[in-house]
Amino acid sequence: MHHSLHSPIFVVLSVIVAVFGSWTALDLFRRVADNIGRARIIWLGVAAIVMGVSIWSMHFVAMLGFDPGSAVSYDPLLTFVSLVLAIGSTAGAFFFVASDTVRPKQIVLAGIAMGAGICSMHYVGMAAVQTTVSLGYKPGLVVLSLVIAVVASTAALFAARREHSTRMQAIAAFILGLAIVGMHYTAMAALQLVHVQDHQVALNGAPPMALAIGVAALTVLVLFLALMASLYDQRASILAALEAGGVGYWELDLPSDTVHLSPKGRAVFGLSPDDGISFKDLLMRVGADAREERQRRLAHSVATGADYDIEYSLTQDKRWVNSRGRVVGSRNGRSSKMVGVVLDVTDRRNAFLELKASEARQRLLTDELNHRVKNTLATVQSIARQTARESPSTDLFLASFEARLQALSATHNALTRGGWDKASLREILQNELKPYAAGQVDIRGEDVALGARSALSLGMVFHELATNAAKHGGLSVPGGRLAVEWHLEEQDGESVLRFNWTELGKPIFGAPTRKGFGSRLIRVSIELELGGKAAIDYAEEGLRCTLTLPASTTLVSQAA
Repeated sequence: MHHSLHSPIFVVLSVIVAVFGSWTALDLFRRVADNIGRARIIWLGVAAIVMGVSIWSMHFVAMLGFDPGSAVSYDPLLTFVSLVLAIGSTAGAFFFVASDTVRPKQIVLAGIAMGAGICSMHYVGMAAVQTTVSLGYKPGLVVLSLVIAVVASTAALFAARREHSTRMQAIAAFILGLAIVGMHYTAMAALQLVHVQDHQVALNGAPPMALAIGVAALTVLVLFLALMASLYDQRASILAALEAGGVGYWELDLPSDTVHLSPKGRAVFGLSPDDGISFKDLLMRVGADAREERQRRLAHSVATGADYDIEYSLTQDKRWVNSRGRVVGSRNGRSSKMVGVVLDVTDRRNAFLELKASEARQRLLTDELNHRVKNTLATVQSIARQTARESPSTDLFLASFEARLQALSATHNALTRGGWDKASLREILQNELKPYAAGQVDIRGEDVALGARSALSLGMVFHELATNAAKHGGLSVPGGRLAVEWHLEEQDGESVLRFNWTELGKPIFGAPTRKGFGSRLIRVSIELELGGKAAIDYAEEGLRCTLTLPASTTLVSQAA
């Protein structure tokens, strides 16, 4: 019995090939999850080929260092069969476990089948050896090599399905590489070499040098595929940049209507990483009012090659997205795929709507301010003209004019507190009668909210009544009193606001012979501007003024 020798340099090279091949296969398999349709199948096939070729290359690199003590050649057919076994068993297992629905128990079964195929590859490869030494095997170590192959294969399949950092992927590739090499040298340890007297074998197979060239060529292929994968990393880098910018990426395989979404794209549509998604499911997440338009634009882009760009609402969370894309891979006039990006534009859209509403409010406020300034200037002009007409001196004009402007200003302040939509009737009265003794004034009535126009007119009326009472009426004498009361009542089927101003303590001996500015302002404001009625009674016990105003045009609502 002879013992075989293994060249250390080829042992080291076999480990390098196995580890490097495992790294490349794991890296390539990771691309499978990022692709759909034809591209997914291609990457799956490439990963399986690389894994099978790397295992086969490792085997024959190690065999180049194998010295049985006699000349060696290799049967070409069996050598090729061993390559097919390596690639076939690996490809079958990879295709099986690439499904998103595969279970761990099924992965173990695929690992057993892959391990058996790899172990078969080894022993078929050994059967291809042509030498004058008879080859035999120790059954125990053969079984052990099979177990190692199954364990290594199962570990490779589980590792291929998991996401890894670069460091973890390197560790996984190193362990898998050592396991594959361990399987080979365990099988080689099972080998029993027996020199048979006068045993002649025709060494007409492939010489080791030719095999070395073949192995080198396949190793170069592995390097080339690794280079292609490295170039493909540009895609991964772009996707990472899009993710960092909050932009999702999508692909649509047009022949099969299969859709792929990046993690950020899934988040935009409210999908978890584990949610299955079809093109139809995605369409149902679009707001019902936008589905037809989305389909129309998508069909137009596919038919004409025009860029696809649309904003639409989603059925969940009242969010809006912007989706953009274009057709790629057009062959023979037929489009095969669309790629694009999607981003959440809810905040942008809400900000735009708020800005638009703000601009509308600003225009409204500007128009309203312009209107109010003109009205205020017209009111001031009228006050100035009428005050000047009844004032015998400049000093009296200034005093009266200033008092009336202050009354107008107080009403403006009350309206400002109500947003220029309303003002409290009680507040306007209290501001006007504040200078007078509290014991002389009695104010009664449920507070009501006056509209802006009514507040301005009544504010001026109250000022004229208060000024007249202070000069000539119930507030001009120490014992005089003023009672102000208002209430809502029905009159001729219409709700009206009735306002009673009653002065006591200052007798009146006849009505005035001429009407002054105050009485004219009261009648113009109440009857012409507000559509109400004003009745002034110069009773002997004191002046009485009754104002009747339509509630529908005077009031806004009950004041809070």
